[in-house]
Amino acid sequence: MMGGVVFICFALLVFLGLPIGVAIGVPTLLPTLMDPKFAGNTSAIIRYLASALDNITTLALPLFMLSGAIMARGGLSKKLFDVFAYIVGKRTAGLPCAVIITCIFYGAISGSGPATTAAVGAMCIPLLIRLGYNKNFAAAMVAVAGSLGVVIPPSLIFVMFGVTTGESVGDLFIAGIIPGILIGLSLMIWAYIYCKRNGEDKAKIEANYAALKARGFWKVFKDGFWALLTPVIILGGIYSGIVTPTEAACLSVFYALIVSLFIYKTMRIRDIRKFLMEAINSYTPMCLLLAFAIAFSRVLTLLKAPQMLSAFLGSAFGSATTFLIAVNIAMFIIGMFMDTGSVLTILAPLLIVTVKDLGISPIHFAVMMTCNLAVGLSTPPFGLDLFVVAPLVESEASVVGKYAIPFILCFVVALVLIIFIPQISLCLL
Repeated sequence: MMGGVVFICFALLVFLGLPIGVAIGVPTLLPTLMDPKFAGNTSAIIRYLASALDNITTLALPLFMLSGAIMARGGLSKKLFDVFAYIVGKRTAGLPCAVIITCIFYGAISGSGPATTAAVGAMCIPLLIRLGYNKNFAAAMVAVAGSLGVVIPPSLIFVMFGVTTGESVGDLFIAGIIPGILIGLSLMIWAYIYCKRNGEDKAKIEANYAALKARGFWKVFKDGFWALLTPVIILGGIYSGIVTPTEAACLSVFYALIVSLFIYKTMRIRDIRKFLMEAINSYTPMCLLLAFAIAFSRVLTLLKAPQMLSAFLGSAFGSATTFLIAVNIAMFIIGMFMDTGSVLTILAPLLIVTVKDLGISPIHFAVMMTCNLAVGLSTPPFGLDLFVVAPLVESEASVVGKYAIPFILCFVVALVLIIFIPQISLCLL
């Protein structure tokens, strides 16, 4: 009974459009207000909040944010793009494909979809427009490819999933590599089809490629080498067992500082304080949301809500396949309207019991859930990445969204493969 009241209260607050922290916080306190003898009383909730914040894995979030901000200041998106443009820029759809590859690699630096979209978009979209590509096509491509920032490790969303469910963040990072590459390849297919169908300004592309080639491959590669090395250090350290994800996040901050201060020389020591403040400002809302989400999930556990939900879903769908189909349809719709991190912190602890009861790998489910929610970042009408790129081309988000639809369909095809072929996510584990 009480569990049903908590769910109704939460759904009502979300429907009314209140901040997600309020929508989680009020239902968390509701059971103890209804029953002062309830085990999850105010004192217990305070302990839940403290333990959620006093967690070594949680530290990875601000550290990855900080290293991403420092690397963004270093102009890494341009250096990465030049390397890939040199390799494939002369081919049909070569430059659009180079942009998508840049999004994949930059996602491994920033760990955030909107951050990847903003950094790569600000650099690549003006260049693509100068070379004759339709501005809305260029913006839509970056918006959808930028959402890979939440899939490609070190993904902040994977960190949040690990914190809220207790799954290994290192395993989640490794599991996201192949799905991220698969999605990137699917986006390149539509970019190639579009360029074949609509043509390209070969003269401008040749001139751009000639200017890049005049610098020489080794010069271009040397400029981009330290940026290319970033994901190798982070993922290599985790995969080899040398460092934990949190230690890798700390390592990435020092690496970003060394590269930006002494190699690229794109920042000064006095700038460090500014970046620390930016990381704190970005992390604090997410930190509070994560803490309340964990407290909410523990209150729900005391109410046996996950077990009741598992029993209901098990009887309603009966098999893992029907469950996955239903959950993915629901998340696809929810992801259009709610922030990716908010959806994951709410749903992951609730669904993880059902996932395990149905024999689904929690790691596979995390990758599937993250990829699904990533689609929502660029899906009209409310996809956040669309609003990030629209001002860059002085266009409406709805117009960019129309050009994004073919890319989204390619993304969904890759998502279907990821859902029903678990080994795509699990083959590296």
